[in-house]
Amino acid sequence: MKALVYHGPGQKAWEEKPKPVLLSTSDAIVKILKTTICGTDLHIMKGDVPEVADGRIIGHEGVGVIEEVGTTVSNFKPGDHVIISCITSCGKCNYCKKGMYSHCTDGGWLLGHLIDGTQAEYVRIPHADNSLFLVPSGSDEEALVMLSDILPTGFECGVLNGKVQPGDTIAIIGAGPIGIATLLTAQFYTPAEIIMIDQDDNRLNVARKFGATQIINSRNENTIEAVMKLTNQTGVDVAIEAVGIPETFELCEAIIAPGGRIANIGVHGKSVRLHLEDLWSKNITITTRLVDTVTSPMLLKTIQSKKIAPAKLITHRFRLDQVAEAYDTFGNAAEEKALKVILSS
Repeated sequence: MKALVYHGPGQKAWEEKPKPVLLSTSDAIVKILKTTICGTDLHIMKGDVPEVADGRIIGHEGVGVIEEVGTTVSNFKPGDHVIISCITSCGKCNYCKKGMYSHCTDGGWLLGHLIDGTQAEYVRIPHADNSLFLVPSGSDEEALVMLSDILPTGFECGVLNGKVQPGDTIAIIGAGPIGIATLLTAQFYTPAEIIMIDQDDNRLNVARKFGATQIINSRNENTIEAVMKLTNQTGVDVAIEAVGIPETFELCEAIIAPGGRIANIGVHGKSVRLHLEDLWSKNITITTRLVDTVTSPMLLKTIQSKKIAPAKLITHRFRLDQVAEAYDTFGNAAEEKALKVILSS
């Protein structure tokens, strides 16, 4: 089969790889129909995730059709259309019993990280019964690719960890796909103000269409002053970091109000300064999380009921064998006006 293979920072190739085979009775082999590129994949390509080995097939999102299942797989059969969770869970270990699937002792974030991933013609899914979701009949499979990662990530790591409440003023730093997913799901809790901060006018305008009440281009204005002006010099109740660089996390520290919550989503490859000299007396809560995908079934229902429309995030479409071109487009989002790209087999 063909797949996108990582060969160290800045190095990747669309090349021939062996087709995956069942390694455990709980495995499934899935033929990829739709996949995408995540901001985390860009972090991998920059070398921010050193655990990813030379030769690894990248990708952890997708929708596909099951080709083969192991003998102990009971929830799925060949021919089923499935959503691939970015998190693999055995469902039995202590972490899984707590709903912390991201820390499963025989799973967690494996795909495109510690084992071969989804930017390929086929992928092996361990613990298939707990790591796949059935695609409802008649669904828009492109939209359901967003359920693999960005929607549950934005919701769980940003909205739930940030304890967004009715009437809150929240700031989301980063208007990329994860930031927009956070924006969409934050509205479940009717915050009074949603301030979206980014350096890309196109993404900020998209955020406005998706429900942001205020937008700030941090390239063009003093962001801290702008946020303080919008909040009567108080700061925001919830600051959600959705980029993964030191500057954006430190911005969260600077704009948070007393008693506020800072929820980190971004993948950080460098150390960040924690300004305890400013925060120690402010009753601040800081949360971190790797998505567990425990909310994916609920989010699937909201998509089916058309309460949210994640397909509107898709700006570019490519064939799977055009993945290198898709990376160029996604990696130059501002110039290409890119949000989410879809790769189809």
